[in-house]
Order: sequence, then structure tokens, then C-alpha cells
Amino acid sequence: MRKKIELEFVMRTSPKVLFPRLSTPAGLTEWFADNVTVRSKNIYDFHWNKTIQSAEQSYLRENVVVRYDWLDASEKDTGFFEFRIRIDELTGDVSLIVTDFAEEDEVEETIELWNTQINHLKHILGL
Repeated sequence: MRKKIELEFVMRTSPKVLFPRLSTPAGLTEWFADNVTVRSKNIYDFHWNKTIQSAEQSYLRENVVVRYDWLDASEKDTGFFEFRIRIDELTGDVSLIVTDFAEEDEVEETIELWNTQINHLKHILGL
């Protein structure tokens, strides 16, 4: 059984700068995968080394949230990841909330991977 992981990262940038890096092939290629292509309207192919994984961009709300459902996930498996931008009402701080799922024995490895990826995203954004 897969465990839900939610990670929050403070991002010192605006949603308008951050969101294209989460929702477009060019933006995702900058930090998330070696290459990202769109096969059809909402089907994205993520290239890592010689591996390709496909996902449907199943939900998008501009500058707020984008969700990708893995196409190779079994029906009983939770197979999606999501990026959500939250703005603190009091401070105005922008946070990126990443939701993903991992096998029980891969949770720490998955968290480490997201920490590395988001640090790379912050570097690209000059944060």
C-alpha cells in the first residue's frame, strides 16, 4: 500500500513566476525531468535517462494547482502527484505544497528526491 506524502517548501517568488515551471513542458524540463513533451492535449511524457513515463494533466487552476495522473498506475494504486501554491494571508509568503505517494519502504527516498528536485527548482529561480 502506498503512503501519501505532503511536503511544503517556502518559495520566495510569485505564483506567476513559479506556476509555469510546474505546469508547462518547458518549465518542467528546467528542473523536474530530462525532457517533457506533450503527446496530446493533456498527456505529458516525462523523460528520465532512457525511461519515459506518461501522465495526464488532470487538473489545472492557473497559479494555484496542477495535478498529474500517471497513466501506468494500476487502478488500486494511487498514481498521481500534485503541485499546489499557497499564499499565507498574514505574511504573503508563497509556499509550494507537493503531494506524492510512495511505497512504505520508499518514503524517505521519495522525500529526499523531492528535496533535491525542489532545491534545483529554487536554484533555477534564483532563490
